Amino acid sequence: MRVPAFVVGLTALLAVPALLVAQDATDPAASDATPNVAGQAAPVQVARAETKPKKAAKAKPNKAAKPPPVPAKELFGAVTTPAPLAARSIGFYAKGCVAGAQALPVDGSAWQAMRLSRNRNWGHPNLIKLIERFAVDAKQKDGWPGLLVGDMSQPRGGPMLTGHASHQVGLDADVWFTPMPDHRLTGKEREELSAASMLAEDGVSVDPKVWSDTRVKLLKRAASYPQVERIFVHPAIKKAVCEATKDEKDRGWLSKVRPYWGHYYHFHIRIACPKGSTGCEAQPHVNAKDDGCGKELTTWLKRVKPPTAPPPKIAKPRRPKPPLTLAQLPAACQAVLASGAPPTADTPSTPAAEPASKAAAPASKPAPAVGVAKTSLPK
Repeated sequence: MRVPAFVVGLTALLAVPALLVAQDATDPAASDATPNVAGQAAPVQVARAETKPKKAAKAKPNKAAKPPPVPAKELFGAVTTPAPLAARSIGFYAKGCVAGAQALPVDGSAWQAMRLSRNRNWGHPNLIKLIERFAVDAKQKDGWPGLLVGDMSQPRGGPMLTGHASHQVGLDADVWFTPMPDHRLTGKEREELSAASMLAEDGVSVDPKVWSDTRVKLLKRAASYPQVERIFVHPAIKKAVCEATKDEKDRGWLSKVRPYWGHYYHFHIRIACPKGSTGCEAQPHVNAKDDGCGKELTTWLKRVKPPTAPPPKIAKPRRPKPPLTLAQLPAACQAVLASGAPPTADTPSTPAAEPASKAAAPASKPAPAVGVAKTSLPK
């Protein structure tokens, strides 16, 4: 019997769903489909999101870390000549510089400069005149053999590589308590001679074997000049001066003698800002009515008294303060540092000192003569 054509076509159409189900059963994309009520997996269409390619991150430029600024002490410590400018103290005693500084002659009628290798016998002209006058007055009027002058300032002031926080503006000078010998010191002696400590073993009083009334007179002479504002000494020395002058009626000069750390083998003279030194920062004037021999001195003696027990251990040591940079000093110090061409070996900026003696520092380590002047007498 012949099957009509439309029946064959209808049969083919009914077979299509079965073929689709069989095909879905073998498709891995439909393996997680949820079964329907008949237990057969229902065909599921999985939508695949079109992923856009990620843009490559822009590479950041590799910026090299900026080197730290050069400490100002290295810049000023490397200069061996003064700034060829008008004399001027700039900034504060512990944060500044000096223009037009002069060198204290290494030898005078009543003084000798020490530690010449440091090249720190420089100062404002006012300081040079004061030291020369002080030395002569102390010798002629007080019987002091002569001054041994330690650190003053560098040729252009500024921070120092070692030793001092102040002495930067050419207005500070250290004078030893050790008197000048009766002969001209050699270069080697100026480097190696030690200054004597004035302290007793207890650390809060002077040693009577080395301390004397002549040293009290020396401090009084230094304080007598109106341009001297402060004289720093160890608290034990301040105490000795107070006791030695307790019967004096005029004690105003004692207000200038200030107790401070160290300063037991030398005293530190500080003079006032010179007239015309615009930009020089002055300290407050001391109270001339307060001799400083009372409560302030007692407090300082407690500070410097050696501890009876070992100090407690510090859990975390403090970080040292970063050194001053040129940018932190007064702006005028940049001009001071940059002024003038550096001298050559053939053209020294200042005359060298005359040789001390044939027995001076050995040839392998001569005492430098850069920036020192010839012997001259104070005017």
